[in-house]
Amino acid sequence: MSVRPAHRLRVSRARGEPTVLVLVTCPTRRQAQRLADALVRRKLAACVNIGPAVDSRFWWQGKLDRAREVLLFIKTTRAALEPLRRAVVALHPYDVPELIALPIRHGHPPYLRWLRASVRLARRAS
Repeated sequence: MSVRPAHRLRVSRARGEPTVLVLVTCPTRRQAQRLADALVRRKLAACVNIGPAVDSRFWWQGKLDRAREVLLFIKTTRAALEPLRRAVVALHPYDVPELIALPIRHGHPPYLRWLRASVRLARRAS
């Protein structure tokens, strides 16, 4: 006898409007929370996860530098990426904020539908 879960997580190729995962670092948890709240409130992102602090190493102004930063995981659509980028640049305390967008190629279909619908609401409302 085999036991099957009542609800199986189905992960498939992302279909429909392209979705992206955006990574942004912030210097403090408070600033990360403010940025996350602004992006979700403006419906530029369906969801923002505020990760734990990370230790970053990087070149800045010709010198090797390091910082303790907070990493944001921002879920949005490709269509909302440019308005999201503009908002991050306007609200972020860094002169050159990190903003890297990765395509979401596979995911749980109900989640991806929710993500698209959440971001689309903003375009209808504006």
